[in-house]
Amino acid sequence: MDLQEYFQRIGFSGPFERPDLPTLLLVHRLHVMSVPFENLSMHSGQQASMELPLVFDKLVRQRRGGWCCESNLLFSWALGQMGYTHTTLGARVHNPHLPGFSEREGHLINRVEVAGGSYIADVSFGLADQIWEPLELVSGKEQPQPPGTFCLKEDGGTWVLEKTARPPLIPNEAFAKASLLNRGGSSPVFCFSLEPRQTEDFHAASHYLQTAPESIYTNKSLCSLPTPTGYIALIGWIYCKVTFGYQEKFDLMEMRDITDAEVQDILREEFGMPTVNNLKLKNNKISYNM
Repeated sequence: MDLQEYFQRIGFSGPFERPDLPTLLLVHRLHVMSVPFENLSMHSGQQASMELPLVFDKLVRQRRGGWCCESNLLFSWALGQMGYTHTTLGARVHNPHLPGFSEREGHLINRVEVAGGSYIADVSFGLADQIWEPLELVSGKEQPQPPGTFCLKEDGGTWVLEKTARPPLIPNEAFAKASLLNRGGSSPVFCFSLEPRQTEDFHAASHYLQTAPESIYTNKSLCSLPTPTGYIALIGWIYCKVTFGYQEKFDLMEMRDITDAEVQDILREEFGMPTVNNLKLKNNKISYNM
């Protein structure tokens, strides 16, 4: 594994002289913009591995995307190679259709210490709640980014990430009442503690999320990637192009159904991915918001 290969994958041309805050912000943003959030391995007869050399080969050399246990793991490796002081943390994701957060710490994130402060780095949450740059670990501070306004709040040692989103504008009336849509306003994204975690701590959750019949990842094939003006997503056979801040107060969501014949072309042309062999899209009905 080579740091320069990683830099080439995300389009970072430097110069890299020291592990400072501006470089952290830039590398995080470039990773988010270059490496899709996707779980397509799970829908093409494969398992998503947490073995770092395999993750590096898939995301960097094969130019695929991955989910948090791959992409944030890769980012953690890059942080170490660049000399940043960082800690892996485990987060529990909020389910918008159920009270509270998931029981398992299934979402891998990183805490980075730099420039006298602490920052939460997360390059692989995907879709509308994907942060573009690390968030300063300060309770109650509103931190606007293109997807919306993020805020970390601490209570009794538990930190909660909240996001305030703009309401959607959906031109295609066929999707106007889709259960996938976040209708705007403030809502929790995930919660976490500052207790350090090791890669092995995520193995059980990774296996569960890839195999359990009630898991979002076994029920839906997902792929998303931020764009300079919003993000694109493929959820099952639904392709969506989102423009943030349309007419200042909306997120424009242009949604349409696609056919199996279009899938590989869309992955290649829109997401910059190679062919995913034996891919079988899935979009079972289960609680999930874009």
